[in-house]
This record gives sequence, structure tokens and C-alpha cells, in this order.
Amino acid sequence: MRRVGGECLIAFTVLTAAIAPAAFAAKLTDKEHTSIDEPRPADVPSDAALEAAGAVIGRVEIATRNIFDESDPRETNGLFRLADRLHVRTKHATIQAQLLFASGEKYRARKLAETERALRLLPYVYDARIVPVHYADGKVDIRVITKDVWTLSPGISFARSGGTNDTKFNLQDTNFLGWGKTLQISRGSTVDRTSDTVAWLDPNVLGSHWTSSLAYSDSSDGSQRSVLLGQPFYSLDAPWSTKISAISFDRTISRYNLGNIVDQFNDSETSYELSGGVSAGLIDGWTKRWTFGMRYDRNLFLPAPITTLPARILPPDRTLSYPFTGFDFLQDAYKKVGDENQIGRAEDLYFGTEVAGEIGYSSDSFGADRDAVMLSAKALHGFDLPHEQQLFLTSDFSSRLEEGHARNLIADAAAKYYWRWREDWLLYAAFSGTTTYRLDPDMQLLLGGDNGLRGYPLRFESGTSRALFTVEQRVFTDWFPFRLVRVGGAVFADVGRTWGTGVVGNSDPGLLKDVGFGLRLGNTRSGLGNVLHIDFAFPLNDAAGIQKFQFLVQTMQSF
Repeated sequence: MRRVGGECLIAFTVLTAAIAPAAFAAKLTDKEHTSIDEPRPADVPSDAALEAAGAVIGRVEIATRNIFDESDPRETNGLFRLADRLHVRTKHATIQAQLLFASGEKYRARKLAETERALRLLPYVYDARIVPVHYADGKVDIRVITKDVWTLSPGISFARSGGTNDTKFNLQDTNFLGWGKTLQISRGSTVDRTSDTVAWLDPNVLGSHWTSSLAYSDSSDGSQRSVLLGQPFYSLDAPWSTKISAISFDRTISRYNLGNIVDQFNDSETSYELSGGVSAGLIDGWTKRWTFGMRYDRNLFLPAPITTLPARILPPDRTLSYPFTGFDFLQDAYKKVGDENQIGRAEDLYFGTEVAGEIGYSSDSFGADRDAVMLSAKALHGFDLPHEQQLFLTSDFSSRLEEGHARNLIADAAAKYYWRWREDWLLYAAFSGTTTYRLDPDMQLLLGGDNGLRGYPLRFESGTSRALFTVEQRVFTDWFPFRLVRVGGAVFADVGRTWGTGVVGNSDPGLLKDVGFGLRLGNTRSGLGNVLHIDFAFPLNDAAGIQKFQFLVQTMQSF
């Protein structure tokens, strides 16, 4: 069943056998961080002085550091050294392909900062530091330092959320042979399906900014094939983008009521996109991008071939085909922080404003089965407030207009608040709300243990509107067990509910509440997951079929 809003669940990846046994020989506590500490030489002028002097970039030196620091006596035991030997270190050419500056160009500090941010987003890089190290005769030499993580995952993954388990048998490398490519061969099982997958991703084709990907999945309820080739807006100054993509898949869609599947049907979807964009780059602190293209999206709905729960009402087939144009206005306003959504790891938070929108027109002239105006928009802003407080606001909207009426309207809004009221204590609060109007019958708005209401089964409530409030006290410690993971903890409370009658009826049991506590393990040596959550959540509502507590194991992108 296609559901409104993304799920939080990402499989928990077990550390490889080459690294994990080293735990038994390492120190239990350590106040140092594994991030890169590369000071700027005192005799190198400030960024403002270099730019005012018209300095140009001279030599660019690239240094890729291994997983463990063998100059540190705590990381020189035999198993750590073996892990470094087995690991294929990132090639200099791989890092070179990510740089947004080159020898001979004028020195611009913001280019170095943006490149740092881009490098830290790579799954095979734990941290990155770019620093000018020498200045003479109008030329400034630059050193680029990155720190690798373990990226090969031959093993078993497990996750539990909302009372259900996900498992995966996986062979994956997100830095294949040190070239930054991703190769995946896996077999996974979720509540929806069992899938065998082969996938390839190349984010820098032949050292360029072009991206390509191929994927094929053979699932218990169908198959999926996808291909993509393009060049995104890879920087604030990127002058153009392009994208060609095709996706085809068959799958069984399940609709839920109070956590139980109530009916099923098959969806055969085919979609294509050819698009591009232009930009004048960063001007006066803003980047303005204009996009255009053509999309085709066809959904054919059939009875599920093997099910004991046939569809009550089979959704009508739908074909949308439309040219579109859009804009994206993005402010250059980032800040480097730590210990907010990660543990012991540098984070780049966005404190600017971004506004984007898109409009298209679907018509039978382009192969559609209906005339419709396609609309979408988003906006976000971050506030860096006094007294170690931060607030981030986001909103999204999408709909289409058919015969003068809105259809499949989805509007989301969210706020996230952070307050560091003690050095290692962070209060986090989040509110999100979603409202819909005349959703397509294959869509369902759900709330449960898999998307924020941790004390309840997955996909428990359904409706036409949804709200969720979470408050969480996060604690960051200096505990660094076995020099593999950073340790934190949290106590939390969730409150949420849905309203309205969904496509399969009203499953609104009212306001649902839970409390809980959990352990957080920040992954410092592997690129296969960021923060492991181990939570116990206790529902505060006494309803039939709800267990007294939920045990959750999840690897998520944040604390």
C-alpha cells in the first residue's frame, strides 16, 4: 500500500566480522572524537585577507585516512590493523571528483566549505576537512583530508518496529574498490514482501558529476526495474542539470485498519522522466534554479493473484502524462555543529530559506487518460536562536486539479526544536501534521509504530488527517566502547492521532500516547548506518490487541 509520508525504518546493519572482534581488546571510555583535527597554520592569512589579495589556488593535496588511526596506541592492536589492511582505501581520484575548486582558480572560502559539506554526505566518508596550509607569491596551497569508514557489508541485518521484523541477507559495498560506487546483492524480508535485489550506483561517472544507477528486484509479489542517468545541481554554482529515468514495477498493495491488512490488490506502475534545469549560480547569497521537463506515470490496478483478502473496491487505472516547469530558490546559510542528530560526528545544519514550486499540465494530447493541472510546492527555514536553541520549519504541498476540483491533495507541515540546556543534554521536540483531500484510492494516510508512534503496532490508525507530537530528552556521553561506537540515550513521549474516514473506513481510536526510553549507538567506523536505536516504548492507551510494550531495533539517519 502506498502510504503518505516516509517510514523511519532502515535495516540495522551488523558490523563486519573483521572489525567487531576488536571490541574485546579496547578501552571502554574516551573523551576524544574520531573527527579530523587539522589546524590552520598560523602564518596563513585569514579567508577575508586571501580573497581581498586575489589569491589563487596553487597545489591541491588529497589525504585519505584509514578507518583506524595506527599512530594512536589504542588503535594498533592486531584486529584493528587487519581491518585497515582488508579495507580498500578511497582513491584520491574519487575525492578529486567531488571537489568544487581546482588549481588556478581564485580562492573562495565558501567553495571549500561547500566541498566539505558535500564530502561529509558521502556514505564512505566519516569526516572531511579542507584547510589552506601555505601561502606565498599570491598562491595558496590547499589540503583535503577525509577519513574512511568500513563500507563492505557481507552479513545479516535485522530491524524491529511496530511489532514486526525486517531481515536482510546482504552483500553490499558503498565504496566498491575505493571508487565511490555502490554494488548491492541482497535478499530481504519485510512485512510487505520478500525481495532479491541487484543494484549499482555510480555518483561520479568517469570522474564527472554525472550520476547513473541500475536496479532490479525480484519480489514475492512482483518485480522492479529502474535506470537513471543524469547530472544534478551538485553545487550552489552548478549552471545546469539533466535527468533521464525509467521505473517499472509490479507489487501487491495492502490497505490497513487498526494495524491489520483488510484488503489487497496489485499495482503495475510504469514511469518515465526527462528533465533539466538552469541556474546563474550563487548571487548575493541566493541560488535560483529553473527546471523543466516531461513526466509519464501509469498505474494499472488488478486483483491480487494470491490473497485471502480481495480488494473491496479496486482503484481505477490512472495515467498521467505532462510537461512541467518549476523553480527552486535556495539561500546559502549552513552551520557546522555536532551532537544533535549524530553522536561525536560533524553535522551541517541548514539555517537559510528554501522555496520551491512546480506546475504541469496532464492531457490526452500527451497520452494521459485525463486533463489535470499538476501542482507541488515546498518551503523550509531554519532559525539559530539565542541560548543554544534552534528551530526548523518545513512544509510540503502536492495536488492535481481535475475539472476545477482538487484531487489527491496532500499538505504537510513540521517543526523541529532543539535546546542544549546542558553541555551533554539536548531537549528535542517535534510536531508534524498532514491533511489530505480526495486521496487516490491506492493511497492511505497511516500512523503507527513505523512512523513515529513508537508504542503501537505499525500502520495502526488511518484517516484523512494526521498529527504527531514528540518530545525527547537526549543525553550524549563520552563513552566510546571498544572504539567502535559512541553511546547516548533518550527518554521520550509520543502523542498522535488521525481524523476522518479513510478509503477502508474509520479506524480512529482517539488520541494515542506512549512513553519510553532507549539506547543510541552512533556508528563511527561503518558507513552502513548512522545511529542504532534500541527502544522500549509503553502505550498509555488500553485498547484491545495492543501489547503492554513495544521493543524496537532500528538504524536511523539521526538520533
